[in-house]
Amino acid sequence: MRSRLWVLLTACLAACAETQPSKQSDVNTRRVIGVSVLTLTNPFFKVIGESLREVAAAEGYEVILVSGENDVARQQHQVQDFIVQRVAAIVLCPCDSKAIGPAIGEANEAGIPVFTADIACLAPGVKVVSHIATDNYGGGRQAALAMIEALGEAGGKVVIIDYKQVESCIQRVKGFKEVIAEHNRSTSSGRIEIVAELPGDGQKDKGYRAAEDALQAHPDLAGIFAINDPSALGARAALEKAGKADQVKLIGFDGQPEGKRAIKEGKIYADPIQYPDRIGRETARAILRYFRGEEVEPEILIPTGLYRQADALEDPELK
Repeated sequence: MRSRLWVLLTACLAACAETQPSKQSDVNTRRVIGVSVLTLTNPFFKVIGESLREVAAAEGYEVILVSGENDVARQQHQVQDFIVQRVAAIVLCPCDSKAIGPAIGEANEAGIPVFTADIACLAPGVKVVSHIATDNYGGGRQAALAMIEALGEAGGKVVIIDYKQVESCIQRVKGFKEVIAEHNRSTSSGRIEIVAELPGDGQKDKGYRAAEDALQAHPDLAGIFAINDPSALGARAALEKAGKADQVKLIGFDGQPEGKRAIKEGKIYADPIQYPDRIGRETARAILRYFRGEEVEPEILIPTGLYRQADALEDPELK
């Protein structure tokens, strides 16, 4: 009797094991990658998503591309949806580098690998397999060199239009400020004074309002560094309205088509340009290497290139 019961119990346990696979095996069998970007209203993030999808599709993976639209609560819900769907991997361009931490923690508990693209996670205690991004710190340093070049011997007052919730923009501002400080220590002429850091949130309308506020507080303003092209283009509109487009030198960041056209027309002095297509492709390749059990670098950085009017005039994409 005991032996018969033991046989039945063993059979039941085996059946349960077959119908309830482990989390990790379930993850590995679903060929779906969930991607949530900061916003799809900015072409930069759309290019990241589509480039990632192209590489992943060639290896038989479906990509679900959604957008947090600058709302970290919305993005947290999107991560939870990915977990319910048992995707094979999650890619995030976080809406808030710190507040996204709990959502990444939930994915960690579910056994789903998380990757970040362009914007890193700064929350402690959670695991991200790899961060793939522009070298934003290096790009910020290039932006400062462009500002020094643009202002020349006159120097002057400069305002930064920033986005303090996003790690990539924090790095850009850090690099910019360090080079400006180095410049001021090495020269007695052409000194540059950073008089304010104003929130623009990477958006055109907020960049416009930030530039308006800067001009009211500092009528003798000489330069603006905006952390991306949308906020730079908003600032340019404010400069034109105030009749100070010729007085204030504007440095952007990104190299989006609209930003490049503005550089060609002399509306923006220069941009450290990013390569979102490369970020997307490298993110997909990192995921695929991880699936194959290969070693994946914890951080993959792609250098920027400084793009001035001379480059825009020779750019075949603008002809």
